[in-house]
Amino acid sequence: MENENKTVTEFILTGVSDLPELQIPLFLVLLLIYGLTVMGNLGIITLTTVDSQLQTPMYFFLRHLAVINLGNSTVIAPKMLVNFLVSKKTTSYYECATQLGAFLVFIIAEVFMLAVMGYDRYVAICNPLLYMVMVSQQTCKLLVSLTYLYSFSTATVVSSLVFSESYCASNVINHFYCDSVPLLALSCSDTSIPETIIFVSASTNMFFSVTIVLVSYFNIVLSILRMCSSEGRKKAFSTCASHMMAVTVFFGTLLFMYLQPRTSHSLDTDKMASVFYTLVIPMLNPMIYSLRNKDVKAALRRFMTNSFWSLKTMKFMNL
Repeated sequence: MENENKTVTEFILTGVSDLPELQIPLFLVLLLIYGLTVMGNLGIITLTTVDSQLQTPMYFFLRHLAVINLGNSTVIAPKMLVNFLVSKKTTSYYECATQLGAFLVFIIAEVFMLAVMGYDRYVAICNPLLYMVMVSQQTCKLLVSLTYLYSFSTATVVSSLVFSESYCASNVINHFYCDSVPLLALSCSDTSIPETIIFVSASTNMFFSVTIVLVSYFNIVLSILRMCSSEGRKKAFSTCASHMMAVTVFFGTLLFMYLQPRTSHSLDTDKMASVFYTLVIPMLNPMIYSLRNKDVKAALRRFMTNSFWSLKTMKFMNL
């Protein structure tokens, strides 16, 4: 009874796996993934910022997707990697709350940024003559601003609800970061209200974003099928296939994670799904969206060439 009345001031994270023989191999693999994520997304942010030929709405949205992916991974990965190397995998109450809030900001922003990018591709393929009017610079800024504002507002409400619950018994979170589902599983108070709000919020977010993507791509496919040029159809289909693959993997893991009933939840399985959308997908997105893109490849070559000549000029001037 004394333990039950004790207020939790810190949490213990079980990590990705509790098997001792897997700690170092998992650490090395996930460190490599995080390193590639940082390099890939910073590369996209840099190229789409400095290259004059990548100043279009598509690359504007891509830059913000890279910012979101980098933020999402950075909120999770450093703490997770440290916990592989320490025996006491603890996180303070407020650190846990901050991580949950930041994670929700980025994951919700990614959900709607993918929808915005789907809309951008729809306008570009289905209404190319009106593209710069329908997706103007002001429209781009408005869509991105609304995405961040909504994600921040929702994350604030959800994290406040989760941490307004009482945690007075077990403090062991069966996860590698602070997430709402495993946290609520530890609560010693009635969690029906926050669980319902989280479920409704997640369902609504997924419904609207998936609907936008599906409607956009349905119209894109119809437009592509009407194209006379086989080369144009092939190029358009290739672009859509890459985007849809990333969207399917991302939304699929989120649907699996959040929209299943509480009774059928397996936290161990959820951890594996979480690795995909917090670490693997942010690593893959730069390749899926950009590294197969001729414009980005050309921009990377220009950037490397300019950097090389700038460095060579500096060395010559210092002689």
